[in-house]
Amino acid sequence: MLFPVRRPVARPDRGPLRAAFVVTSMPIGGAETLLVNLVRGLDRDRVVPEICCLKEPGTLGNVLAESIPLHSQLLRHKFDIAVLGRLCRLFRRQRYDAVVTVGAGDKMFWGRLAARRVGLPVVVSALHSTGWPDVVTRLNRLLTPITDAFVGVAASHGRFLIEKERFPEHKVHVIPNGVDTERFRPSESLRSATRAALGIPADARVVGVVAALRPEKNLKLFIDAAREFARHRQDTRFVIVGDGPERAGLEDHARDLGERLVFLGSRSDVERILPAFDLFTLTSRMEASPVSILEALACGVPVVATDVGSVAESVIRDRTGLVVPVNDVPAIVAAWRELLGEATTEPPPRLRESARRFVESNASLRNMVQGYACLLESIYDSKCSVPRRFEEKNRHFSLITTRNHET
Repeated sequence: MLFPVRRPVARPDRGPLRAAFVVTSMPIGGAETLLVNLVRGLDRDRVVPEICCLKEPGTLGNVLAESIPLHSQLLRHKFDIAVLGRLCRLFRRQRYDAVVTVGAGDKMFWGRLAARRVGLPVVVSALHSTGWPDVVTRLNRLLTPITDAFVGVAASHGRFLIEKERFPEHKVHVIPNGVDTERFRPSESLRSATRAALGIPADARVVGVVAALRPEKNLKLFIDAAREFARHRQDTRFVIVGDGPERAGLEDHARDLGERLVFLGSRSDVERILPAFDLFTLTSRMEASPVSILEALACGVPVVATDVGSVAESVIRDRTGLVVPVNDVPAIVAAWRELLGEATTEPPPRLRESARRFVESNASLRNMVQGYACLLESIYDSKCSVPRRFEEKNRHFSLITTRNHET
C-alpha cells in the first residue's frame, strides 16, 4: 500500500497550519475536556484547529461547535469501511496540513490512514490511557510506520508507549496534561455556596470524586471506603460527580449510606464543585495522567489516589496528597484518616497551597497548548527541509508491520 506525500510549503511562505483533531465523540469526560481546552487555547496565527467526530458530536462537541468548525457522523457503524472515503474527501476539502488522532480505536486507525492516503505532511496520535478501553490493537500497530509522532501525557506514560506498546522511541513525545488554572482555583465563596446548594453542613468534611461511572474507575471501592470511614467520622459527606453505565448499580451499592453520599451526575460546572471538597479521591484500576486530579489540585484540594499510570508523578506525599495500592479499602481509609483524622478538621493549609503551586508549575494549560503547537510545527518544518532529490526518491510510504519496522 503506497501513500503519496503532498509537498509542503515552508511556513514563512504560507499562513498557519490547518489541523484536524479526530475523535469518536465528545461527551463530558477528562480526555474530551483536555481537547476542548487545547483547541480553544491554540494561537490561530500558528495552528487553526477543527474537530472531526467519527460519530455524534456529544455534549462538549455541541458546545465547541459554536466557536470551532466541527464535522461529525462520518462512521455509520462499526464495520463501515466507507468512512475512509468520507475522511479523505473531508481532509482534501478542508486542506488540512496535520491530523491528530485522540485516543486509540477506530479514530486512531481511520484518521491516520486517511491522512496519509491524501498525503498530509503531519500525522500524530495522542494517547491518554494505558489499557482498556483505549487498547492499541494490532491493526493500529500496523500503521506505526506512517505515523510521525505518538504523544504521551506524562513521563511514565511515555515510557509505557515505548516499552509496552513498542512504539519507536524517536517517535514518542511527552506533552503533560494541563488545566486552566484561572478556571480551576480555590474559592471560599464557592466552597460555601456549593455546600449550601447540596445540603452539606458547613462544618462537615467532604470527600469527593469526579469520574465516568465505568468499571475501570472502580467506584465500588470508593463506596466501600466511604462506608468504613463513616463509622470513624460521622461528620463526613461523600460526593460522586459523573455518569455512566454503572450508575444504577453504584447507587444500589451505596443505598445504606443514605444522605451521606450524593450522586451529582454529569456536570459542566466542575470548577464550582471541587472547591467544596476537603479531599479528592480516585480509585481507578488504570489511568495515564488523570486530568481530574490536576483540576482538584488546582483548586487546592489534596488527593488520595490509587498508584496507577503516572498518578505518583502528581500525587506526592507532603506536597499534594497520598497514593495507595489498587483495590485496598484499608489503605484508602488510613489515608483519609491521616488527612482528616481527629488531629485535624481539614487538610493542613500548607498542603492545600502546595497542591495549587504544583499545578501552576507543572501542569498549566499554557504549557500543554504550547507543546502541541511546537510539535506540529517541528514535524511540518522537517518535511519542508527534506532535499528535493531525497523527497522524490522517498515520496511513497510503504505500509509494513511493526515487527518488520523494528527489525
